[in-house]
Amino acid sequence: MLAGAAVLATGMAQAKVSAQEAAKLGQSLTPVGGEKAGNAAGTIPAWEGGITRPPAGFRVGTFHIDPFAADKPLYSVTRANQAQYANVLTPGQKAMFAKYPTFRMDVYPTRRSASFPQRTYDFTKRNATSCELVANGEGVRNCAEGIPFPIPQNAYEVIWNHKLKYKGLSVISYSNQAAPTANGAFTLTKVREELLGLYYKPGNTSENINNILLYFKQEVLGPARLAGQVLLVHETLNAQASPRQAWVYNPGQRRVRRAPNVAYDNPGTASDGLRTNDMTDMFNGAMDRFDWTLVGKREMLVPYNSYKAHSDKTKVRDLIRPGHLNPDHMRYELHRVWVVEAKLKQGQRHINSRRTFYVDEDSWQILLMDHYDGQGNLWRYSDAPSVNYYEVPTFWSTLETHHDLKSGRYITMLLDNEDKPRDFGYQSTPANYSPQNLRTAGVR
Repeated sequence: MLAGAAVLATGMAQAKVSAQEAAKLGQSLTPVGGEKAGNAAGTIPAWEGGITRPPAGFRVGTFHIDPFAADKPLYSVTRANQAQYANVLTPGQKAMFAKYPTFRMDVYPTRRSASFPQRTYDFTKRNATSCELVANGEGVRNCAEGIPFPIPQNAYEVIWNHKLKYKGLSVISYSNQAAPTANGAFTLTKVREELLGLYYKPGNTSENINNILLYFKQEVLGPARLAGQVLLVHETLNAQASPRQAWVYNPGQRRVRRAPNVAYDNPGTASDGLRTNDMTDMFNGAMDRFDWTLVGKREMLVPYNSYKAHSDKTKVRDLIRPGHLNPDHMRYELHRVWVVEAKLKQGQRHINSRRTFYVDEDSWQILLMDHYDGQGNLWRYSDAPSVNYYEVPTFWSTLETHHDLKSGRYITMLLDNEDKPRDFGYQSTPANYSPQNLRTAGVR
């Protein structure tokens, strides 16, 4: 059942909540705004702090030990029995069952493992009574470090919570993406990615970082025909005041060029047309081409605590199958999610006429997404299997997979199983993310 009336986010309602409302954070609400209590049926437990310390034997820099390895599936959802679970499935998941007889969802006990640093909790509570939307939802002000809108009043606030959720200050990763053909054949594209989040740096606020939310740099390391391509992005906190800036280095031309098309529905790097730029991290960038509606909260089966898919003991060739990832390595749980609808504005252009986002109440991570084509038909289904990176801690995707339900193809990203896990201790500075530095870094 949907909880709460629909809220249409056409105008910018006052975002701040009262001190009395904010006092619920850490009491009846989790420190970032989820419902602390479990559900009436007992199938979703109470949040009790999430993972507060790494499992015994874990060493920083190694792959994450599964804290829930002893769990067994409660049941499996298949094409044959999916009708029994229709109320906790998205249209995209139902379409996956319809298209692929081999698609299966093994459902495990719900573990509310999401947690963040105490500093994130402290600043989230401050933000609740100070942070505001500006620029018709395209920007925020009076925010610092934490979740901006832990008690959201409209859809824009929910999406900003996803965009500003704590991911670590400075992060580097080496991973692969694959875009299998319909019969499962694939070639890996290896990438190196860096992120420096100025918003998360202690002492910074939305007003003193020159409108820069984060810096992002991506270098393609292979295959040889793509190697050496570098993308640099300066993501902003107010897209209306200053839109995203992006540059690319092309090794063939040995030149750095501005790349204003690294946004919206333009194809992502080496994506074979299977994902758009604004699908990175499930959604990023400007929201101005859509009308956004907060539908409410709903219990759904979502990919969660996906440590088996994340493990270095799981090989990429074992994960990738025709049509979808190997269900033997996936884990689904019942969680409450915020449901957000985005519908294309009249006169605007985008390959999607509509999208539905399913956002985890405990972490503000977008876990599922349904995409509709220009005729209003379901076209793509996306999911983001996630884990608690408990050395930080932060709850974030370990995979992103985008399925084209028409072509029978999909693209899966962040495959680091045979490399090394994200490094949250990477040291970087803003100087490393200038276009001039990109020119130097890209020379081969």
